[in-house]
Amino acid sequence: MLTNQDVARTFSRVAVLLTLQGENRRRIMAYERAANAVSALEQDIQDVWRRGALENISGIGETLAAKIEEMLTSGKLELDERLQREVPPGVVEMLSIPEIGPRRAARFWKELGVTSVDALEEAAREGRVRAMSRMGAKTERSLLENIAFWRRWQGQVPLGRAWVIAYSVLDSLAGVSGVERAAVGGGVRRFRDAVQDIDIIISASDRSAVVACLRAHPAIDQVLSNGDVLVAARTQDGIALNVHLADLPDWGSCLLYHTGSRAHNALLGRLALDQGYRWERGRLERLGKHIVAKSEQEIYDRLGLFWIPPEVREGAGEFDPTAARLFSSLVERSDLKGDLQMHTTGSDGHQSIAQMAEAARANGLQYVLITDHSQSLGVAGGQSVPELRQQRSEIRALNARFDNLCILSGTEVEIKADGSLDYPDEVLAELDLVVASLHTGHRSSRDQVTHRMLAAIRNPHVDIIAHPTNRLIGRRAGLELDMQAILGAANEMGTALEINAHPDRLDLCAEHIKMAVDAGVKLAISSDAHDVSDLGLLFFGVGTARRGWASRENVINTWDLDRLLAWAGNRV
Repeated sequence: MLTNQDVARTFSRVAVLLTLQGENRRRIMAYERAANAVSALEQDIQDVWRRGALENISGIGETLAAKIEEMLTSGKLELDERLQREVPPGVVEMLSIPEIGPRRAARFWKELGVTSVDALEEAAREGRVRAMSRMGAKTERSLLENIAFWRRWQGQVPLGRAWVIAYSVLDSLAGVSGVERAAVGGGVRRFRDAVQDIDIIISASDRSAVVACLRAHPAIDQVLSNGDVLVAARTQDGIALNVHLADLPDWGSCLLYHTGSRAHNALLGRLALDQGYRWERGRLERLGKHIVAKSEQEIYDRLGLFWIPPEVREGAGEFDPTAARLFSSLVERSDLKGDLQMHTTGSDGHQSIAQMAEAARANGLQYVLITDHSQSLGVAGGQSVPELRQQRSEIRALNARFDNLCILSGTEVEIKADGSLDYPDEVLAELDLVVASLHTGHRSSRDQVTHRMLAAIRNPHVDIIAHPTNRLIGRRAGLELDMQAILGAANEMGTALEINAHPDRLDLCAEHIKMAVDAGVKLAISSDAHDVSDLGLLFFGVGTARRGWASRENVINTWDLDRLLAWAGNRV
């Protein structure tokens, strides 16, 4: 049975395919609007159809209502299938490359005759792209860089996408009769920003019921193999899903093995050998005797080791005895007292300040910082100075209504091309805290973007640098910054760097977080919420912070409000 999202995806794909074919823009926009309308529909599209009310949906007329009925009755759309036959799959694949949209892909297809990424790369290397109108050598170089970036991410799935699938499958498996224990492992449990597959560990008395559950799950396309210790499947999105079958007495061993990276398990194996044990493929043995472990802690205890949190099991220093003290104080979601980046209808957010504040209070927060975009970021509806000041007045009035949540007045001020900020210092001085960010200049040199960032860090009114590299995982490479220079300036000025919790960003990444922690630089974990639902993303930021060995003391929004404001005041 097709869902709202199935219908919306089909309409979106039709819009893209029509664009690639050079179809009339009005027709394309009709399918785009229909996709958005169905995606946002709060009712089940099946129920709307049965009531004969499809044409009551905004943007759905007689023609599109007939297309929806065709999908709901037959499970497919003939137009969609015909377009997929007519447009080479390799042309559609080009759309996965950063900075290639449908119109540009269509030009490569029709003007150069290329129908695959390989052929496009060859054309760029031969100089044929720069010969096209409105392209040039710079565009050609950028294209080659973007293809290389795309290749690096091939076969990897961003954490946010993998997480939703993993826990949807886990919830279904946990409800199967005979299932005793079930957990997500692998890179998802370690909060890697992208993973190659999804691992689930399960102990069940009826393994055939586990397979049946997988086959029936809407996210699963196919069960590929059904063995004694592993059921391998593929999701509808093409992600590999590995369900590891463990006997209950070996639950801890299996979970530990299928959570840690190869490097972590290799180091654990060496430590085990030093003590007369053998650790291999999730089994601990001594003198040929199998040692059962119902929990991961039992393995660590056997080997005389301290608890190593899942997020840091990467084979990168976590077995050092000095790490035990650090691991005991890693930041947790419950430590967060506030959220220091949040957007409202004042710029590109979806809800009002009051609605965002209510959601923050429901999520257990004590304070929030409203950081709508500044005036020059027109694409995000940035605020003028009068609008920013009007928002401050609104915040003061709202704070009188909240007795257990404080709304702070701030901004996400744009760092301009010369390193100056989008608001003058006297305006920034009026705010409780200032977040600065850079959204442009991805083609600038390392020196240029570093200069801009350093100028912002050295402005005494800037408290936090948001998503410092401005990367989008798997879609856009981050800014090429001199991170040592950035960390040095942030440490000198006392400026905090953000860990953006949105799973499309996770920026700073774990590597840069570890560098910041070692340099004594303060961090802020922020949701970058544009909708009340985004507040639930904070735990992704916490998981990423833990991967970078950040303690609660490293993170400024674990502090109470008085300490936070005193810190900000002392920096000016």
